[in-house]
Amino acid sequence: MLRHTIDPVYDSQSIVLVLGSFPSVKSREERFFYGHKQNRFWRVMAQVLGCEVPGDVAQKREMLLSHHVAVWDVIASCEITGSSDASIRDVVPNDLSPILSCADIRAIYTNGGKAGQLYKKYIFPVIGQEAHILPSTSPANAGYSLEKLVEAWGVIGEVIKCR
Repeated sequence: MLRHTIDPVYDSQSIVLVLGSFPSVKSREERFFYGHKQNRFWRVMAQVLGCEVPGDVAQKREMLLSHHVAVWDVIASCEITGSSDASIRDVVPNDLSPILSCADIRAIYTNGGKAGQLYKKYIFPVIGQEAHILPSTSPANAGYSLEKLVEAWGVIGEVIKCR
C-alpha cells in the first residue's frame, strides 16, 4: 500500500480545486505534483493562466496560489503498479475538508477520467459537490494535443476571471 506524501497546494484565497488521482512515480520522487517532464499539466496551466511555464517547485506553487488554484489528489493511499491509473486498487480517499473549510472553492475539476471516477465514488457522496472531468494532461492521453488540452482546461481561466 502506497501512501500519498505530497501536501496539497492551497490557501484561503483558492477558488478552484484541481484533483489528480495519485502521484506518478516521478512526482513521488520529486515530492511535487506532475513531476514527469512529459506531463503537460504545467504547460497547460501556464497557458490557461497567461503565465510563463514555471521551472521549479517554488515557481509552480507560486503560479497556482497567485491565481487562486488549489491542487491535490483524490487518493490518500492505494495499491498501484508504477504510475498506471488502470492498476489502482484498494483506494483510501483523501479528506478534502481542510481545503474546503479554509477556501471558498467554487469549482472542482479532475485531471482525467480516472480521477473523476474515483471522485464520484469516494468524495462526492461525502461533500456533495460535483466535479468537472477535464481531459488528462498525462502523456498517455495522446489523443489530446497541447492545444486541445488548453482549450478544454480554459474553463478554469473563466472561473478565475469571474472572481
